[in-house]
Amino acid sequence: MPPSPVVLILGAGPNIGQHVAQAFAAKGYKVALTSRSAKKQSSEDEVNISCDLSDPKSVVNVFDKVKELLGLPSVVVYNAGAATSNDPKDPFSLPYADFAMDLNINTSSVFVAAQQAVLAFKQLPDSASKTFIYTGNKLNNAITIAPMLNLGVGKSATAHMIQSAAAAYAERGFKFYYADERKADGSPAYSSIDGEAHGKHYLQLAEGKEQEPWQQTFVKGMGYKKFPTV
Repeated sequence: MPPSPVVLILGAGPNIGQHVAQAFAAKGYKVALTSRSAKKQSSEDEVNISCDLSDPKSVVNVFDKVKELLGLPSVVVYNAGAATSNDPKDPFSLPYADFAMDLNINTSSVFVAAQQAVLAFKQLPDSASKTFIYTGNKLNNAITIAPMLNLGVGKSATAHMIQSAAAAYAERGFKFYYADERKADGSPAYSSIDGEAHGKHYLQLAEGKEQEPWQQTFVKGMGYKKFPTV
């Protein structure tokens, strides 16, 4: 009997992270979850790892631990995010230390996670999912929210990274997605973000055989829906 596939969820919060974990566990995946505290007890099929994603080097240690305890991940979900607000009338008053820390969480650690995911995917059989999903929002699409300069910078940079990866690795069967939940009219979900909808959509992307549109704008109960980018 082949070993159970492994999903690694970086940033396992109580809404999206936990629902994504439940969706994959229900399909027979072993689950690795990271958070800063990682207070939940681990089991044979679920490992909880403490990780501070403001330090990109910590991501390598997470992958090493997942490989040791569960095996190579065939699905990697990056669900962490950070947003230190700035003065909307004076965005460059934001301390550089805060800008750099948020950029590490929103982009730099994503780069390391994607790099480690590719190394894992190269070792997996052709039948493996080999899917990387980043939880994004609409800030990469020519909109700004005045007090969230650094969040917009991070999401835009990471969207470019995901788009590049989706094109570069498609022939190898590695899939990369920037996921962005919207309302039916295309506006951001904001406080209406639905963890269960994320779990369902992320599982669908992982089970797909080929790269779908890298920018996965989706609506609860509808799935993928393309919206104008501006």
